[in-house]
Amino acid sequence: MTRQSTKSAEYHYLECGLRNVYLSNGYHELDTPYGKATSIEDVEGLHRVIATSLVNEKPHLTGPEFRFLRKELGFSQKSFAQLVGKTEQAVALWEKTGRVQKWAEVILRQLYTEEKINDDTKLKEMIERINRLDRIMNEKIYFTMGETSGSWSQAA
Repeated sequence: MTRQSTKSAEYHYLECGLRNVYLSNGYHELDTPYGKATSIEDVEGLHRVIATSLVNEKPHLTGPEFRFLRKELGFSQKSFAQLVGKTEQAVALWEKTGRVQKWAEVILRQLYTEEKINDDTKLKEMIERINRLDRIMNEKIYFTMGETSGSWSQAA
């Protein structure tokens, strides 16, 4: 492989799933036996800057931007849906149509801020605790009459 530095052009970074991300440097074009390839320096750092920009500067997230942040947090559509009490199909629809629910956007931004910027997970823990309590509230609770004691008790 031959490494060539690209100085004059910009690179349209579609691999992140966002159509409006361009790199002015920090990448190299490579000649490979299979054709041209592009190498990006510090992809994790680049994604962190993109995500932080989305969280702090975008007034409203598009579907692809929502998906980008969700993936940066390591959530599948199903796991995010479970966290916020929605269906996987609802999350897929938000991302596909761009009609992201404002409350879901706020939660996702806050989760990113806490986990990736402030190194804290209080909101996620709180949501999980509420979901756990909600499941408990909807579980069946069984009581039995003791055969020998003749008194009621909660079944194990």
